[in-house]
Amino acid sequence: MALRNIVTDEDPILRKVCRPVGEVTPRIQMILDDMVETMRDANGVGLAAPQVGIMRRMFVAEPEPERVYYFVDPEMVTLEGEQESDEGCLSVPGMVGTVKRPEKIVIKGKDRYGKEKEFTFEGFDAIVMCHEFDHLEGIIYTDKATNIRPIEELEEEEQA
Repeated sequence: MALRNIVTDEDPILRKVCRPVGEVTPRIQMILDDMVETMRDANGVGLAAPQVGIMRRMFVAEPEPERVYYFVDPEMVTLEGEQESDEGCLSVPGMVGTVKRPEKIVIKGKDRYGKEKEFTFEGFDAIVMCHEFDHLEGIIYTDKATNIRPIEELEEEEQA
């Protein structure tokens, strides 16, 4: 496995819609594994392929330690409810913003072995999956966020 460079929000690649992956090959599996290693090294909970310069529809997520999800060619099946939370992004370092997301989602796609999977996520897990899915559509959380501010301000709010 290898660490990959994470592109930041000024890179136009993050504004493009990704192409489907199709077949999950050993090369795709290697990229997914690199993405998990890169995400963990950067202390993230999710990482989409365009964030490492790959314009393919895939992302990894680890909303809790050792609970990793791999999505290749994901599709949102249902979106329910609404929740609001503060989000950050590895491609927008040092910033945080308040974003409205669905409370509950159903998402399907292939896993790292090419098997079709379908999951239901709620709460924080739904936020993570929606955030990463947006990257595949060329959307950065700052496009949807209000109250975008340095992360230090969030830390101060939490301590107050």
